[in-house]
Amino acid sequence: MKSNNFKKFYKTVMLILLTAVITFLLTSTAMQNNQKSEKETAVTYVKTQDGISATLQTFRKFISEKYMYDVDDEKLLQSAIKGYIEGLDDQYSEYITKDEMNEYMESTLGNYVGIGVYLTKDILADQIVILAPIKGSPAEEAGLQPNDVVKSIDGVEYKADQLNEASAALKKEEGTKAKVEIFRNGDTFTVEVERKKIKINHVESKMLNDNIGYIEMTTFDEGTCDEFVKEYNNLSLHGAKQLIIDLRGNGGGIVSEAINIADLMVEKNKTLLITMGKNGKEDVTVAKEEKTINIPVVILIDEGTASSSEILAAAIKENNENIKIVGKQSYGKGVIQTLYTLNDGSGLKLTTNEYLTPNRNTINKKGIVPDYYVELPDGKSIYSIKENEDTQLQKAVELLTQKEVVIQNNTQSKQQIETTVEVTFENEIQEQQKEQVENQNQN
Repeated sequence: MKSNNFKKFYKTVMLILLTAVITFLLTSTAMQNNQKSEKETAVTYVKTQDGISATLQTFRKFISEKYMYDVDDEKLLQSAIKGYIEGLDDQYSEYITKDEMNEYMESTLGNYVGIGVYLTKDILADQIVILAPIKGSPAEEAGLQPNDVVKSIDGVEYKADQLNEASAALKKEEGTKAKVEIFRNGDTFTVEVERKKIKINHVESKMLNDNIGYIEMTTFDEGTCDEFVKEYNNLSLHGAKQLIIDLRGNGGGIVSEAINIADLMVEKNKTLLITMGKNGKEDVTVAKEEKTINIPVVILIDEGTASSSEILAAAIKENNENIKIVGKQSYGKGVIQTLYTLNDGSGLKLTTNEYLTPNRNTINKKGIVPDYYVELPDGKSIYSIKENEDTQLQKAVELLTQKEVVIQNNTQSKQQIETTVEVTFENEIQEQQKEQVENQNQN
């Protein structure tokens, strides 16, 4: 009985550790990029919950009296805040310590030391999963694949709620090796991967046959839109008259980067994104510039396409009836996180908005359904497949070349052209700050 009462008291006290913390930290300034301004916004937290604060103080006194070892109050505080935020039952909201914040910002800027993987957490299975290896990274070279379950790193096991800890474990000194235990298709094995400086190339491009330009975007970190424009202009100089945008495996990032790219392909004043905040308040983002990309486009997506990638695909698709999407149904992350920087250097990432497509379709937990559902050959992934084996890419090429024939054949009647195009294509906030595959971290 005493044990049960103590456990009950302990749980009550743990609830409290947050107000002591929130009293300590939440009287602070938060930095938030919104759609209309990138200046710092001061947010002052003044309301406290005396009951929680008192309970935490009681708990701390009890520990002082009974616990036989030294107590690290800072560690208690950090753990209390983390547990409090986890109580929201929102996989995308989290408290980020000062040390973790430095890593988070470094990763968002596309530079860090690690093995080069995007991680996500599977809450239902209570495990950490590789969303994708970064192209050209040590992880890719070592053969790590999407959907690999990370069981342990250097002999330490990690569960879903330890995603940040697992991420930190992969980001040690350059030149050291990480022993990563992987579970894949019923087998468990260990891979040794050297930690190196990881530089993420957000955008890559190349020319395909038939004057088709190809642009692949792996994430939406800072500067992605500028990189996209540079690559597109280069393709145009080399004669690109059609374009494939590859968003497969792109877990998202900064929403504003995706919106700025969409602005290039959508008529001015057309809706790009509808953001719904607390209490149902809506904010509509429209194209601010004249449309500059007017060539036929096909978009590639898959189950790793999430967040900002889904925003981009939906914004382009729903404003251009002839643009089609090829691949597999996307991940379905339709919520936006705001990152608040607290005055001690730590961070609080909270889900503050849900977004809708221009046609008011919900993406969260639903994803985007492609016009043409195409799977890759068995055993193949987008990270290792050859161009001539890539069935999704080949389908996109097929659609564009068919469309090109229709457009260039001026001897056809208007009715013939419309019929051919219909057959060919029958099947289809706040300016956001730094957010991760959310549930994805770069490691």
